[in-house]
Amino acid sequence: MRKISWLFFLFIFIQSLSVSAQKSAIYTHDSKDFDKALLLFNDNQYASAQLIFEKVKSATTNEELKSDCSYYVANCAIRTNQPNADVLMERFVADYPTSRKQNQAYVGVAHYYFAQGNYPKALEWFGKVDENNLSSNDRDQYNFQKGYSFFTAKNKKEATTYFNKVVNSAEYGSQAKYYLGFMAYEGDDYKQANKYFDEVSGEEKYKEKLSYYQADMNFKLGNFQKAIDLGEKAMAKSNEIEKSELNKIIGESYFNLKKYDKSIPYLVMYKGKKGKWNNTDFYQLGYAYYMQKDYEKAISQFNKIIAGKDFVAQNAYYHLGESYLNLDKKQQALNAFKNASEMEFDAAIQEDASLNYAKLSYEIGNSYKSTPDVLAAFIKKYPNNANKSEIERLLIDSYISSKNYKEALILLEGNKSPENKLAYQKVTFYRGLELYTDSNYQEAATMFEKSLDGQKDAKFAARATFWKGETEYVLGDFKNAVLSYKQFMGFAQAASTQEYKNSNYNLAYAYFKLKEYDQAGNYFQNQISNAKDDKVRLHDSYLRLADCRFVTSKYTSALEAYNKVIELKSVDADYAYFQKAICYGFISKNDKKIGELNAFLKLYPKSDYRDDAFFELGNTYVAENKQDLAIKTYDRLNTEFVKGSYTSKAILRQGLVYYNADKDEQALTKFKKVAADFPKTPEALEAVSTARLIYVDNGKVDEYAAWVRTLGFVAVTDAELDNDTYEAAEKQYLQNNTKQAISGFSGYVAKFPNGIHSLKANFYLAQSYFSDGQETKSIPNYENVVAVPRNEFTEQSLARLAQIFLKNEDKVKAIPVLLRLENEADFQQNKTFAQSNLMKSYYDNKDYSNSVVYAEKVLANPKTDDNVKSDAQIIIARAAIQTGDEVKARSAYAKLQTIAKGELAAEALYYEAYFKNKDGKFEASNVVVQKLAKTYSGYKYFGAKGLILMAKNFYGLKDSFQATYILDSVVKNFTDFPDVVAEAQKELDTIKSEEAKTNSSITN
Repeated sequence: MRKISWLFFLFIFIQSLSVSAQKSAIYTHDSKDFDKALLLFNDNQYASAQLIFEKVKSATTNEELKSDCSYYVANCAIRTNQPNADVLMERFVADYPTSRKQNQAYVGVAHYYFAQGNYPKALEWFGKVDENNLSSNDRDQYNFQKGYSFFTAKNKKEATTYFNKVVNSAEYGSQAKYYLGFMAYEGDDYKQANKYFDEVSGEEKYKEKLSYYQADMNFKLGNFQKAIDLGEKAMAKSNEIEKSELNKIIGESYFNLKKYDKSIPYLVMYKGKKGKWNNTDFYQLGYAYYMQKDYEKAISQFNKIIAGKDFVAQNAYYHLGESYLNLDKKQQALNAFKNASEMEFDAAIQEDASLNYAKLSYEIGNSYKSTPDVLAAFIKKYPNNANKSEIERLLIDSYISSKNYKEALILLEGNKSPENKLAYQKVTFYRGLELYTDSNYQEAATMFEKSLDGQKDAKFAARATFWKGETEYVLGDFKNAVLSYKQFMGFAQAASTQEYKNSNYNLAYAYFKLKEYDQAGNYFQNQISNAKDDKVRLHDSYLRLADCRFVTSKYTSALEAYNKVIELKSVDADYAYFQKAICYGFISKNDKKIGELNAFLKLYPKSDYRDDAFFELGNTYVAENKQDLAIKTYDRLNTEFVKGSYTSKAILRQGLVYYNADKDEQALTKFKKVAADFPKTPEALEAVSTARLIYVDNGKVDEYAAWVRTLGFVAVTDAELDNDTYEAAEKQYLQNNTKQAISGFSGYVAKFPNGIHSLKANFYLAQSYFSDGQETKSIPNYENVVAVPRNEFTEQSLARLAQIFLKNEDKVKAIPVLLRLENEADFQQNKTFAQSNLMKSYYDNKDYSNSVVYAEKVLANPKTDDNVKSDAQIIIARAAIQTGDEVKARSAYAKLQTIAKGELAAEALYYEAYFKNKDGKFEASNVVVQKLAKTYSGYKYFGAKGLILMAKNFYGLKDSFQATYILDSVVKNFTDFPDVVAEAQKELDTIKSEEAKTNSSITN
């Protein structure tokens, strides 16, 4: 413990200076004024005396009297603290070098300053004294006071020299021995200190202080019981600072005697050095509480030990971990054991702390390092530990429980021993699921294949087979997907898996993609029969069953299924109603078809199939020779859908109706409108071709030629070459000869930029470039297609352009294309694609309001799958965070948790903990962070951010150790995330600055 300051034990025994003035015979009878001044001087009236001495000096001619006056004037100046006092005394010495008062002058001034407690000044004057001219009594006083002045200046060597000169003095001996003993005590020479203290112990004035010193010395010498007895004796007569130190001495003595219950009251009363405890102080009180099984109080002391890097800290952190374990606070225990395990001061403690750290990592998860890594590291470092077999078992189990499959797989790939085969099968399966969730289907397929190689567990083999089929399906390998789904359904354990309920549905879709509609329909029927609780898939299965029966011309069966979809009020009821009407046409019930189409138009005013219904109704009226109704229906279509996909077709049909009714002028009007408004489209080409027949029939070939020349896409003289060039390129395209098709179409568009087939040529050239991996080259051709009025290739070209721009991360070009695709797409998949990517693009451009608008559109679509819904919810949540809308962010992250997987699920969990921390629910927030660490340890970024939250929570719970240790670990272990490290360092600096106010071991 720190030495007790000498200031508290200073005893000053100063003899007052008495000056006897022996009058000289020379002025005995001549200077009454001098005598008067001397009386005033001896009465301590120095200012008055000085004035008279100066008056006598100036009036007398007696040199001895002048000398004495100069001496006393200088002394008066010193005693009244005049700034020139030392000059006056130096002048006296210089002017009267033979004066017998010269040495007396130095001694007197030195004694004066000593009496005033101005020891530096006293030493200055003592230095001028000739001690050989001092009397024996004056010499003792001189030696003691000079020794004490050196003592106060902490010059122990000189102090010792002068005190030793008076140890045998009757007047100063006891004081000298006391101070010699005190200096030996301060120098930890307790034998010498005891010798001197014993010699003065009989004197009453030293007893109180000696008890304190002797208690401390006995403590330091290991005489703990004696230290306790002496400390108790000294307590009553000590001041507050001394009592604090005595409490420490007694408490620590009991601690060393392992009488922890008795040590606590004393240790608690210790006030610390300058009001601060150090780490050892906190440890001793904490350990005393620990040994009394008072774990809460033990923790409260241990966790104040911050930045400790010594044996005491390692012990404290180990017992802190034990205390937390006894209170079932496992996350806190993990941190404490981790800290103790990283210190090497005591190997046994380090090993046991490492064991506890490894076990807790398995049990609750670990955000610092993957649990398998922790367990494997323990086995490697302590191969002979008695718990090795248990840790090896936990290591295998941790591969699955920690869900850190990526790192687990690395470990297992390097150790494919027979006992690890089951773990390898499970880990590769779960890693495959992670990759599938992240849309990395090719690698996912590899993982499922690896999982199937071992087949130690039949249930996991069945599940891997199913997911192998899923990856084959999304990769377009529908034939093998069918085989995998069937193989899965053949496993005896398949029915007990969570995948089984959707197996008929997935197999049905695989057949559907292969256009094996009878088989697809059968499995959709199986899904309907076996999974009626899954409403979404039930409704879709009825719809696809109907489509399958429709495609295979089983219209009666199709009608039944479509009616069921309508009856269930499915989101696809409008499509089913439309298809139902079409079915009546195929069974020669056009009157019924017309009735249902008209009913559809009334029932579903906002249906995406409304334009289809108008067009089909018009065509049916034509088939029934109801020409007027057909014309009106086409007009209604074009009025409602001014730039719809059927606009050009409807106008063409009107022209054909007029043509077949021999209304040539009306027909030509329609044909010319198609050619003018929809140039280069197939409808325009058919319109021109049919118009030609009218002109020829009416003998107006010149008029036809003149009109055609105005079109720009039909050159009468080049028509044959145009057709031949196009057909040659198209032939290569249809035969999948991509390179030759590119060459042919490139030649065509170069030679006939406005040719008859330029629309198709541009589209097929773009498609060829795209399939050949030359996506950038396809852009101008797709742009040519979308630059002309709406045509059959517009939607697909917009979708392709959007894909390319998004892949190239060119959001500026992507956004307008996506907006067009959203507005012009007939296929819902393309609308969803456009909306979801608009949502992401606006967010990336920090246009948060628009990103939220599109996210809400995506969520409003009942057919949106969970992955896209997750994207939408995360956009809403992140946008809300960016704009400070915490209420919206809370809601969005809460919804995200119900559907998200992988990293998005980790993010959602992080924000749940984040909001709980903001609400002051620190323990609840920590529970969520622990879940994040255990369930999503593979996502290090959110694991690291979660640790910072945990640190804040612990500090909010007044657990400084946990807070600082966690933050320090984040700073050291997560350098890959500079933003996280910066945040952690800022929090750590703040906490340390605050804690340094009460813990002297902490440096800012």
